[in-house]
Amino acid sequence: MNGGESDMMVVAGILTLFYWLIPTAVSEGPAGTATRNYVARDSDGGRWFVKAYLASTDLDEERRALELCQFARLGGLLVPVVRQTLEGGGLIAAAGGMAVPVAACFENMETAEGGLSGDRWAAVGETVGRLHRILAQHPAGPQRRVPAREVCDVKRARQRLDRLLVFFAKKPPTSGFPAWARETAARRLDALPAVTAMIKGLWTSMTVQTVHGDLASPNLLLLGQRVAALIDFRPPGHRSPAWELGRIILHPRTVLAEPQWPTGLGEAVAAYRVADPALPAKELLALPHLAAGYLACSVYPLSGAVDDPAAVTPGTRGVRPQPASGFGRAVRAAGGSRGGAP
Repeated sequence: MNGGESDMMVVAGILTLFYWLIPTAVSEGPAGTATRNYVARDSDGGRWFVKAYLASTDLDEERRALELCQFARLGGLLVPVVRQTLEGGGLIAAAGGMAVPVAACFENMETAEGGLSGDRWAAVGETVGRLHRILAQHPAGPQRRVPAREVCDVKRARQRLDRLLVFFAKKPPTSGFPAWARETAARRLDALPAVTAMIKGLWTSMTVQTVHGDLASPNLLLLGQRVAALIDFRPPGHRSPAWELGRIILHPRTVLAEPQWPTGLGEAVAAYRVADPALPAKELLALPHLAAGYLACSVYPLSGAVDDPAAVTPGTRGVRPQPASGFGRAVRAAGGSRGGAP
Protein backbone atom coordinates (compact mmCIF):
# COMPACT_ATOMS: atom_id res chain seq x y z
CA MET A 1 0.00 0.00 0.00
CA ASN A 2 1.50 3.34 -1.01
CA GLY A 3 1.24 6.63 0.89
CA GLY A 4 -1.65 7.90 -1.19
CA GLU A 5 -3.74 4.78 -0.58
CA SER A 6 -2.97 4.92 3.14
CA ASP A 7 -4.10 8.57 3.32
CA MET A 8 -7.36 7.73 1.54
CA MET A 9 -8.02 4.97 4.10
CA VAL A 10 -7.54 7.52 6.89
CA VAL A 11 -10.00 9.85 5.14
CA ALA A 12 -12.54 7.04 4.84
CA GLY A 13 -12.18 6.28 8.53
CA ILE A 14 -12.64 9.93 9.54
CA LEU A 15 -15.77 10.23 7.41
CA THR A 16 -17.27 7.16 9.05
CA LEU A 17 -16.31 7.83 12.67
CA PHE A 18 -16.71 11.59 12.88
CA TYR A 19 -19.26 12.53 10.20
CA TRP A 20 -21.42 9.41 9.92
CA LEU A 21 -20.80 9.26 6.18
CA ILE A 22 -20.24 5.75 4.83
CA PRO A 23 -17.87 6.22 1.89
CA THR A 24 -18.16 3.89 -1.07
CA ALA A 25 -15.22 5.56 -2.82
CA VAL A 26 -12.47 8.02 -1.92
CA SER A 27 -10.13 9.52 -4.50
CA GLU A 28 -7.51 12.21 -4.59
CA GLY A 29 -8.99 15.57 -5.54
CA PRO A 30 -7.41 18.52 -7.28
CA ALA A 31 -4.34 19.97 -5.58
CA GLY A 32 -4.83 22.90 -3.24
CA THR A 33 -2.42 25.69 -2.35
CA ALA A 34 -2.16 24.62 1.31
CA THR A 35 -4.07 21.34 1.55
CA ARG A 36 -4.25 17.79 0.23
CA ASN A 37 -7.74 17.34 -1.18
CA TYR A 38 -10.00 14.32 -1.60
CA VAL A 39 -13.40 13.61 -3.09
CA ALA A 40 -15.64 11.01 -1.46
CA ARG A 41 -18.91 9.42 -2.53
CA ASP A 42 -21.20 8.21 0.23
CA SER A 43 -23.64 5.31 0.33
CA ASP A 44 -26.53 7.62 -0.60
CA GLY A 45 -24.77 8.79 -3.77
CA GLY A 46 -23.75 12.18 -2.38
CA ARG A 47 -20.31 13.61 -3.05
CA TRP A 48 -18.17 15.41 -0.51
CA PHE A 49 -15.03 17.47 -0.71
CA VAL A 50 -12.45 16.77 2.01
CA LYS A 51 -9.53 19.07 2.80
CA ALA A 52 -6.52 17.64 4.64
CA TYR A 53 -4.54 20.46 6.22
CA LEU A 54 -0.77 20.53 6.28
CA ALA A 55 0.90 19.83 9.64
CA SER A 56 1.91 23.51 9.97
CA THR A 57 -1.66 24.78 9.54
CA ASP A 58 -3.18 26.89 12.33
CA LEU A 59 -6.39 24.93 12.87
CA ASP A 60 -7.92 27.62 15.06
CA GLU A 61 -7.58 30.08 12.19
CA GLU A 62 -9.05 27.59 9.74
CA ARG A 63 -11.94 26.93 12.11
CA ARG A 64 -12.67 30.66 12.30
CA ALA A 65 -12.63 30.83 8.50
CA LEU A 66 -15.15 28.01 8.26
CA GLU A 67 -17.34 29.71 10.85
CA LEU A 68 -17.27 32.94 8.83
CA CYS A 69 -18.33 30.96 5.76
CA GLN A 70 -21.31 29.56 7.64
CA PHE A 71 -22.18 33.01 9.02
CA ALA A 72 -22.41 34.22 5.42
CA ARG A 73 -24.61 31.23 4.58
CA LEU A 74 -26.98 32.08 7.43
CA GLY A 75 -27.22 35.55 5.91
CA GLY A 76 -28.50 34.07 2.66
CA LEU A 77 -25.34 33.81 0.58
CA LEU A 78 -24.55 30.76 -1.52
CA VAL A 79 -21.58 29.11 0.16
CA PRO A 80 -20.61 25.46 0.74
CA VAL A 81 -22.46 23.51 3.41
CA VAL A 82 -19.77 22.47 5.90
CA ARG A 83 -20.68 19.19 7.57
CA GLN A 84 -20.59 19.20 11.38
CA THR A 85 -18.95 16.42 13.34
CA LEU A 86 -21.11 13.99 15.32
CA GLU A 87 -19.66 14.96 18.68
CA GLY A 88 -19.78 18.63 19.59
CA GLY A 89 -20.87 19.84 16.17
CA GLY A 90 -17.34 20.89 15.22
CA LEU A 91 -16.24 21.83 11.73
CA ILE A 92 -12.85 20.03 11.73
CA ALA A 93 -12.14 16.43 12.75
CA ALA A 94 -8.64 15.13 13.51
CA ALA A 95 -7.41 11.52 13.56
CA GLY A 96 -4.59 9.43 12.16
CA GLY A 97 -2.32 12.46 11.81
CA MET A 98 -4.85 14.21 9.60
CA ALA A 99 -7.21 17.16 10.28
CA VAL A 100 -10.07 17.71 7.83
CA PRO A 101 -13.29 19.62 7.25
CA VAL A 102 -15.94 18.13 4.95
CA ALA A 103 -18.12 20.16 2.59
CA ALA A 104 -20.70 19.37 -0.08
CA CYS A 105 -19.43 19.27 -3.66
CA PHE A 106 -20.85 21.45 -6.40
CA GLU A 107 -21.95 20.45 -9.90
CA ASN A 108 -21.29 21.92 -13.36
CA MET A 109 -19.78 25.17 -12.15
CA GLU A 110 -16.74 27.11 -13.32
CA THR A 111 -14.49 29.56 -11.54
CA ALA A 112 -14.19 33.21 -12.57
CA GLU A 113 -10.64 32.64 -13.79
CA GLY A 114 -11.79 33.04 -17.39
CA GLY A 115 -12.73 36.65 -16.65
CA LEU A 116 -16.01 38.54 -16.52
CA SER A 117 -18.28 39.51 -19.38
CA GLY A 118 -21.94 40.14 -20.13
CA ASP A 119 -24.33 39.94 -17.21
CA ARG A 120 -21.63 38.50 -14.98
CA TRP A 121 -20.38 41.98 -14.14
CA ALA A 122 -23.62 43.02 -12.47
CA ALA A 123 -24.10 39.57 -10.91
CA VAL A 124 -20.66 39.72 -9.25
CA GLY A 125 -21.15 43.31 -8.10
CA GLU A 126 -24.50 42.47 -6.51
CA THR A 127 -23.14 39.33 -4.81
CA VAL A 128 -20.12 41.10 -3.34
CA GLY A 129 -22.35 43.94 -2.14
CA ARG A 130 -24.61 41.47 -0.34
CA LEU A 131 -21.55 39.72 1.08
CA HIS A 132 -20.17 42.93 2.57
CA ARG A 133 -23.55 44.02 3.92
CA ILE A 134 -23.89 40.67 5.73
CA LEU A 135 -20.30 40.49 7.00
CA ALA A 136 -20.50 44.03 8.37
CA GLN A 137 -22.87 42.53 10.96
CA HIS A 138 -20.34 39.88 12.05
CA PRO A 139 -19.29 39.98 15.73
CA ALA A 140 -15.71 40.70 14.64
CA GLY A 141 -16.86 44.27 14.15
CA PRO A 142 -18.67 46.72 11.84
CA GLN A 143 -17.18 49.27 9.47
CA ARG A 144 -14.60 51.75 10.73
CA ARG A 145 -12.13 54.24 9.27
CA VAL A 146 -8.36 53.75 9.05
CA PRO A 147 -5.51 55.71 7.43
CA ALA A 148 -5.41 55.06 3.68
CA ARG A 149 -1.81 53.86 3.94
CA GLU A 150 -3.03 50.83 5.93
CA VAL A 151 -5.22 49.76 2.99
CA CYS A 152 -2.36 49.91 0.53
CA ASP A 153 0.81 49.59 2.63
CA VAL A 154 3.56 50.62 0.23
CA LYS A 155 6.26 50.66 2.92
CA ARG A 156 5.58 47.04 3.91
CA ALA A 157 5.38 46.00 0.25
CA ARG A 158 8.79 47.54 -0.44
CA GLN A 159 10.35 45.64 2.47
CA ARG A 160 8.87 42.32 1.35
CA LEU A 161 9.86 42.80 -2.29
CA ASP A 162 13.38 43.83 -1.26
CA ARG A 163 13.72 40.62 0.78
CA LEU A 164 12.62 38.56 -2.20
CA LEU A 165 15.15 40.20 -4.51
CA VAL A 166 17.95 39.72 -1.97
CA PHE A 167 17.12 36.02 -1.87
CA PHE A 168 17.12 35.79 -5.66
CA ALA A 169 20.46 37.65 -5.81
CA LYS A 170 22.03 34.98 -3.61
CA LYS A 171 20.56 32.12 -5.64
CA PRO A 172 19.91 33.51 -9.14
CA PRO A 173 17.18 31.47 -10.88
CA THR A 174 17.66 30.64 -14.53
CA SER A 175 14.23 29.49 -15.64
CA GLY A 176 10.74 28.48 -14.63
CA PHE A 177 8.65 29.98 -11.87
CA PRO A 178 11.58 31.35 -9.79
CA ALA A 179 12.91 33.31 -12.79
CA TRP A 180 9.46 34.72 -13.48
CA ALA A 181 9.04 35.59 -9.79
CA ARG A 182 12.32 37.50 -9.71
CA GLU A 183 11.44 39.50 -12.82
CA THR A 184 7.93 40.26 -11.57
CA ALA A 185 9.18 41.29 -8.11
CA ALA A 186 11.57 43.77 -9.71
CA ARG A 187 8.77 45.25 -11.84
CA ARG A 188 6.47 45.62 -8.85
CA LEU A 189 9.22 47.28 -6.84
CA ASP A 190 9.79 49.77 -9.66
CA ALA A 191 6.06 50.58 -9.68
CA LEU A 192 5.84 51.48 -5.97
CA PRO A 193 6.71 55.19 -6.32
CA ALA A 194 3.79 55.59 -8.73
CA VAL A 195 1.54 53.72 -6.29
CA THR A 196 2.62 56.05 -3.47
CA ALA A 197 1.74 59.11 -5.53
CA MET A 198 -1.57 57.58 -6.56
CA ILE A 199 -2.62 56.80 -2.99
CA LYS A 200 -1.63 60.28 -1.77
CA GLY A 201 -3.91 61.71 -4.44
CA LEU A 202 -6.97 59.99 -2.98
CA TRP A 203 -7.76 60.80 0.67
CA THR A 204 -6.37 60.32 4.14
CA SER A 205 -8.72 57.58 5.43
CA MET A 206 -10.75 54.67 4.10
CA THR A 207 -13.43 52.23 5.25
CA VAL A 208 -12.53 48.75 6.53
CA GLN A 209 -14.75 45.92 7.78
CA THR A 210 -14.95 42.14 7.99
CA VAL A 211 -14.58 40.76 4.44
CA HIS A 212 -14.18 37.43 2.67
CA GLY A 213 -10.39 37.80 2.82
CA ASP A 214 -9.46 35.82 -0.30
CA LEU A 215 -12.02 36.81 -2.91
CA ALA A 216 -9.88 35.88 -5.90
CA SER A 217 -11.24 34.50 -9.15
CA PRO A 218 -10.65 30.80 -8.18
CA ASN A 219 -12.92 31.31 -5.18
CA LEU A 220 -15.88 32.73 -7.12
CA LEU A 221 -17.98 30.02 -8.79
CA LEU A 222 -20.24 30.81 -11.74
CA LEU A 223 -23.10 29.01 -13.41
CA GLY A 224 -23.93 30.63 -16.71
CA GLN A 225 -24.31 34.36 -16.14
CA ARG A 226 -24.96 34.18 -12.40
CA VAL A 227 -22.83 33.73 -9.32
CA ALA A 228 -23.32 30.20 -7.98
CA ALA A 229 -21.16 30.21 -4.84
CA LEU A 230 -18.38 31.86 -2.85
CA ILE A 231 -15.75 29.57 -1.34
CA ASP A 232 -12.52 29.51 0.70
CA PHE A 233 -13.19 32.30 3.19
CA ARG A 234 -10.35 33.46 5.42
CA PRO A 235 -10.65 34.16 9.17
CA PRO A 236 -12.51 37.39 10.04
CA GLY A 237 -10.32 40.42 9.52
CA HIS A 238 -10.85 44.08 8.72
CA ARG A 239 -9.89 45.09 5.19
CA SER A 240 -11.18 47.56 2.65
CA PRO A 241 -14.42 46.34 1.01
CA ALA A 242 -13.58 48.54 -1.98
CA TRP A 243 -10.22 46.81 -2.29
CA GLU A 244 -11.93 43.39 -2.19
CA LEU A 245 -14.46 44.38 -4.85
CA GLY A 246 -11.76 45.84 -7.08
CA ARG A 247 -9.60 42.76 -6.70
CA ILE A 248 -12.27 40.47 -8.16
CA ILE A 249 -13.88 42.64 -10.84
CA LEU A 250 -10.63 44.21 -12.09
CA HIS A 251 -8.54 41.07 -12.25
CA PRO A 252 -5.80 41.63 -14.88
CA ARG A 253 -7.08 38.72 -16.95
CA THR A 254 -10.50 40.35 -17.21
CA VAL A 255 -9.16 43.82 -18.00
CA LEU A 256 -6.74 42.56 -20.67
CA ALA A 257 -9.26 40.24 -22.33
CA GLU A 258 -12.38 42.42 -22.19
CA PRO A 259 -12.16 45.69 -24.24
CA GLN A 260 -15.47 46.84 -22.75
CA TRP A 261 -14.28 46.48 -19.16
CA PRO A 262 -15.00 50.15 -18.25
CA THR A 263 -18.69 49.56 -19.06
CA GLY A 264 -18.68 46.30 -17.11
CA LEU A 265 -16.99 48.05 -14.19
CA GLY A 266 -19.78 50.61 -14.10
CA GLU A 267 -22.42 47.87 -14.10
CA ALA A 268 -20.68 46.00 -11.27
CA VAL A 269 -20.29 49.11 -9.13
CA ALA A 270 -23.93 50.13 -9.69
CA ALA A 271 -25.13 46.67 -8.64
CA TYR A 272 -22.85 46.69 -5.61
CA ARG A 273 -24.16 50.10 -4.58
CA VAL A 274 -27.76 48.87 -4.65
CA ALA A 275 -26.87 45.81 -2.55
CA ASP A 276 -24.73 47.70 -0.04
CA PRO A 277 -25.25 51.49 0.02
CA ALA A 278 -23.19 51.89 3.21
CA LEU A 279 -19.81 52.16 1.47
CA PRO A 280 -18.96 55.79 0.52
CA ALA A 281 -19.35 56.39 -3.20
CA LYS A 282 -15.94 58.06 -3.46
CA GLU A 283 -14.27 54.80 -2.44
CA LEU A 284 -16.12 52.89 -5.13
CA LEU A 285 -14.96 55.45 -7.69
CA ALA A 286 -11.35 54.69 -6.74
CA LEU A 287 -11.55 50.97 -7.59
CA PRO A 288 -9.07 51.11 -10.52
CA HIS A 289 -6.50 52.83 -8.28
CA LEU A 290 -7.00 50.31 -5.48
CA ALA A 291 -6.79 47.32 -7.82
CA ALA A 292 -3.56 48.62 -9.41
CA GLY A 293 -2.09 49.43 -6.01
CA TYR A 294 -2.95 46.01 -4.64
CA LEU A 295 -1.31 44.24 -7.59
CA ALA A 296 1.90 46.27 -7.24
CA CYS A 297 2.11 45.75 -3.47
CA SER A 298 1.35 42.03 -3.43
CA VAL A 299 4.07 39.39 -3.15
CA TYR A 300 1.65 36.59 -4.05
CA PRO A 301 2.49 34.18 -5.60
CA LEU A 302 6.08 35.35 -5.90
CA SER A 303 7.00 34.43 -2.34
CA GLY A 304 6.23 30.77 -3.08
CA ALA A 305 9.65 30.47 -4.70
CA VAL A 306 11.18 31.35 -1.31
CA ASP A 307 8.68 30.09 1.27
CA ASP A 308 8.04 26.69 -0.32
CA PRO A 309 10.46 25.93 -3.17
CA ALA A 310 9.34 22.30 -3.44
CA ALA A 311 5.80 23.42 -4.14
CA VAL A 312 6.83 25.20 -7.32
CA THR A 313 9.60 22.86 -8.50
CA PRO A 314 8.58 20.38 -11.22
CA GLY A 315 9.02 16.76 -10.31
CA THR A 316 8.61 17.15 -6.55
CA ARG A 317 5.77 15.80 -4.50
CA GLY A 318 4.02 18.54 -2.62
CA VAL A 319 1.30 21.14 -2.85
CA ARG A 320 1.82 23.26 -5.94
CA PRO A 321 0.18 26.62 -6.62
CA GLN A 322 -2.84 25.95 -8.80
CA PRO A 323 -5.27 28.18 -10.69
CA ALA A 324 -8.06 27.23 -8.32
CA SER A 325 -7.78 25.97 -4.80
CA GLY A 326 -9.74 24.50 -1.93
CA PHE A 327 -13.38 23.65 -2.46
CA GLY A 328 -13.30 25.39 -5.85
CA ARG A 329 -11.10 22.87 -7.56
CA ALA A 330 -13.66 20.18 -6.77
CA VAL A 331 -16.07 21.60 -9.32
CA ARG A 332 -13.89 20.12 -12.04
CA ALA A 333 -13.42 16.77 -10.38
CA ALA A 334 -16.70 16.02 -8.67
CA GLY A 335 -20.27 16.45 -9.72
CA GLY A 336 -23.41 16.40 -7.66
CA SER A 337 -24.21 17.96 -4.34
CA ARG A 338 -25.94 16.97 -1.20
CA GLY A 339 -26.92 18.31 2.16
CA GLY A 340 -28.36 21.64 1.07
CA ALA A 341 -25.70 22.73 -1.43
CA PRO A 342 -26.70 25.71 -3.56
